[in-house]
Amino acid sequence: MKHFISNLSLVVLLGILIATSQAENSSTPKSADRLASIQSQSLRMEFDNKLHSRVVARFQGKEIPLGPFSASETISSATQTWRDFTLASQKREHITDGFGSGERLTLTGNAGSLNKTVSVTIYDDSPALAVFDVSYTNNGTSNIAIQSWHNHSYTIDAQRGAPEPAFWSYQSGSYEKRPNWVLLLKTGFTQQNYLGMNASDYGGGTPIIDVWRRDVGIGVGHVEPGPRLVSLPVSMPDARHAHIAVTYKHARDIAPGESFHTFRTFVTVHQGDYFQTLTTYRRLMAKQGFTMASTPESGFGAIWCAWGYGRSVQLKQVYETLPTAKKMGFTWVTLDDGWQNDYGDWQVDPKKFPNGDADMKALVDRIHQEGFKAQLWWSPLSASPNSKLLHDEPDLILENRDGSPRKISWWNTDYLCPADEKVVENQDALVRKILVDWGFDGLKLDGQHMNGVPACYNPAHHHAKPEDSVEALPDFFKSIYDTAQKVKPGALVEFCPCGTSYSFFTMPHFNMSVASDPESSFQVRSKAKTIKGLMGDDIPYFGDHVELSDGGDDFASTMGVGGVVGTQFVLPSLVTKHGKYDLTPAREKVFEKWINLYKEKMISRGEYLGSLYDIGFDLPEAHVIRKNNSMYYAFFAKNWNGKVQLRGLEDKTYHVMDYVNGKDYGTVRGPMAQISAAFAKHLLLEADPQ
Repeated sequence: MKHFISNLSLVVLLGILIATSQAENSSTPKSADRLASIQSQSLRMEFDNKLHSRVVARFQGKEIPLGPFSASETISSATQTWRDFTLASQKREHITDGFGSGERLTLTGNAGSLNKTVSVTIYDDSPALAVFDVSYTNNGTSNIAIQSWHNHSYTIDAQRGAPEPAFWSYQSGSYEKRPNWVLLLKTGFTQQNYLGMNASDYGGGTPIIDVWRRDVGIGVGHVEPGPRLVSLPVSMPDARHAHIAVTYKHARDIAPGESFHTFRTFVTVHQGDYFQTLTTYRRLMAKQGFTMASTPESGFGAIWCAWGYGRSVQLKQVYETLPTAKKMGFTWVTLDDGWQNDYGDWQVDPKKFPNGDADMKALVDRIHQEGFKAQLWWSPLSASPNSKLLHDEPDLILENRDGSPRKISWWNTDYLCPADEKVVENQDALVRKILVDWGFDGLKLDGQHMNGVPACYNPAHHHAKPEDSVEALPDFFKSIYDTAQKVKPGALVEFCPCGTSYSFFTMPHFNMSVASDPESSFQVRSKAKTIKGLMGDDIPYFGDHVELSDGGDDFASTMGVGGVVGTQFVLPSLVTKHGKYDLTPAREKVFEKWINLYKEKMISRGEYLGSLYDIGFDLPEAHVIRKNNSMYYAFFAKNWNGKVQLRGLEDKTYHVMDYVNGKDYGTVRGPMAQISAAFAKHLLLEADPQ
């Protein structure tokens, strides 16, 4: 009997040890502090008795808490922050609203006389995302002066046992230094990502930030139907933690009996990099009417831009470059900055166009005769202080709080207010002139100031609030786009916000995006991934002039991500100062090769499969486009010698070729294959099913 008990005890002890070991090695969270929760197959939100919360990702049978319970939704006055609200009630219900059907958990809690209500909804169509609606009610007898609120204030733990680096991040603030949107987080890093103005003419952005580890990632943002002046701070205080939040600073009083709602915000989880967060957000916002524009097939043609000749461009230079651009296979010719007499007036420069509008129309006719489409550069919302426009209509300007005009630094111009009807009418009239009277086929809208505008305090505009200008900006560009399509159906409207990170709310109102003055080839590629996540594959992404890429000749970065190629080359015989824009015989051969490859493959018409590779943790950096039944892989590294994985294949045999250099890699079998490869800078592969 003792022997039996001893064996039984041994079994029990062994079971305890195994269970303990499994618990220590499992990512399943302990639930002792969890008093309320809502979950889907991909996400669980947990709340404790103080209405603190934590996010748990649920993928592939594992539950992965991304960090500890934290005071994630808080509100602050000048002297205190309300962090702890004692859980008082909870209610669960099935709902249907503008985002679809789903499950909603509503929690209430109290902190003295301040009541907090948190509604968390997970929609059936977006199981990895939770929408929060947070409100605060003053149950006291005196006003509560609020300064700010925070939603989704989470600390993210580094993955246990994973090698450094711990985190990559996508950040959407717009800054004068034009930093990468996608970056490796380093200890001590902090960035506020304020979506208002971060310089006189740099601001705005898409209301999303994302931080991811090798195994899982998290994104937060807001789902309001227009721009809001929030911050989305990201920081890495030490080597093992990152911090994110959605923050809004705006002073207001909550009167007794009054309720105050924050913006509707969201948290989402994913595997891989941030691309999934962007596509989930895009699909959710489509249910609020945010659908992208349509693009003519010609919008995917290669572009030659006259900007290489600078603002001093002469008609002779354009005319004499056309035959070379035609021989090389370009589809579009863009006349850039320098054609106009002044910013704001937008009349032709009489020194360059002595016969006025007739000379401009003759230029467009010649471009058409050579077989090109014609596009004209224009900088909306900017006007020179000396322009006739502002002399005649001084009240069009956007004014600072002190009554001074807000400046646009690059052109030393003043902002026009997008919320003023006369401004909208003036800009729409110019669209008609460019497309109808002059005959252009498209517009190139340009300027870092277009991505966001400051609050306007001009009393002549009778704004209900200064932020009317901020919120009116998308409608301003909608008017331009709608006018363009009305007067010339199928017109191309390119939007180039010059290094700023794009506002999602203007995206439905143009039909060509652009790398927008990239400062590296990585920016060309990472901007492509971002914009394709937010806009989809039907809007062409222009990789901008190749001269702005690494080495000034990196067509591979644009082609590899499914972008439209372009250049601002100049003919050396037509300039006195020579430099990187000169089309030397050697460069001409290189350019012709890439333009021919671009036209042959037209990868820009394919589907960007952004979830297959992690732009941060996967090495080498990889992108893949599916077009028809073929897969186009693009790998990037300074130098690489080793295996590369071909992901996303079907269960069949593929023939793999380096389509740039003609190297045959033989056949592979899907759905997952790999080949050995050695390359410098890039390797572009085509995998064709057999």
